[in-house]
Amino acid sequence: MSRPLKIAILSAALLLLATVPALAANGEGIAGETNDKIVTFFSLGVVLFFPLLILLLNVLHHRLEKRKEQRKAASARAGAGW
Repeated sequence: MSRPLKIAILSAALLLLATVPALAANGEGIAGETNDKIVTFFSLGVVLFFPLLILLLNVLHHRLEKRKEQRKAASARAGAGW
C-alpha cells in the first residue's frame, strides 16, 4: 500500500472518529434521527446483501473454473497431436 493511500485512510478514520461524539448526541446517526422503519430497512438490506454476495461470488468462481478447464483441455489437445 502506498504512503499517500495510507495517509488518506488515516485521515478519513480520524475525521470519522472526530465526528462520532457530535453525531451520537440525542440518538442521531450519520443519516440523522433514526426510527424503526429506517432500522428495519437497513437490517433487511444487510440480510439480503450477504446471500446476493455469496451467489455472485459462486457464479464468478464457476465461470473461472470453466475457463480453466477449457484452457487445460485445449492444452491437452494441442500436446497430444502429431
